[in-house]
Amino acid sequence: MRTQTSNTLNKTLTYVALILGSVVMIFPFVWMLLTSFKTQAESMAVPPQLLPSQWNLDNYVTALASLPFVNLYVNTALLIVFRVLCAVIFSSMAGYAFAKLDFPFKKALFTIVLVQMMLPSQIFIIPQYLMLARMGLTNTIFALVFPGLVSAFGTFFLRQTYLGIPGEIAEAAYLDGCNKWQTFTRVMFPLTGSSMAALAIFTAVFAYSDLMWPLICNIDLNMMTLSAGLSTLNGQYTTNFPVLMAGSLLAMIPMVILYLIFQKQFIQGIAMTGGK
Repeated sequence: MRTQTSNTLNKTLTYVALILGSVVMIFPFVWMLLTSFKTQAESMAVPPQLLPSQWNLDNYVTALASLPFVNLYVNTALLIVFRVLCAVIFSSMAGYAFAKLDFPFKKALFTIVLVQMMLPSQIFIIPQYLMLARMGLTNTIFALVFPGLVSAFGTFFLRQTYLGIPGEIAEAAYLDGCNKWQTFTRVMFPLTGSSMAALAIFTAVFAYSDLMWPLICNIDLNMMTLSAGLSTLNGQYTTNFPVLMAGSLLAMIPMVILYLIFQKQFIQGIAMTGGK
């Protein structure tokens, strides 16, 4: 009886903790939603005003008139698609080479990959921008994708995946007449579907939330992404927070839809990555 009571108490405390954590996580989104319907004065009221005195869509109309959302949506979609493709294709080939092939300076080259993972990405911004500027490719979609053509994290992540695949599978493919490329494309690559899905999900999330690089490489508002475009709503001396919150909610729509569609794959990718 005492054990049953103790288990019930533990479950109750666990649920209470989870509910409180959920409230803390959801509250910023709820506040953003409510603020998008407020006036400028209500958003800056002291003490804070939770609910708007009048619900209206003026802030959404202003946000849509201030930013070319169609272009921002298209640019963001192209950025995500191309970065995901590059991460999956190039990281898979590099990861397979580091895991299963023998070639000169293999350890030294992989050490360079690890060093790149350890360094902050901000130190590469100036060299990358200078390269693009000399090629005349600023204010283009390629400029947005350029830093994501290769992924050190993706290479390391997929190398670990390929190391977990028994070498006998590749040897059997060789005995069946496959060369190295056929072994990779027809045998090994299909076995990494879960890891590919996880890498694609993380790459898409990071690409969507990237702010600094799109602001630097593209100064034309029509060539910016959603995150960079929203930053232009911040004024130098004051910011219309209701309009900014309305724009942020409009920018969230694509990722929310993608999450609802691929929710199962997203959860599986997170779980699989944590398991490794």
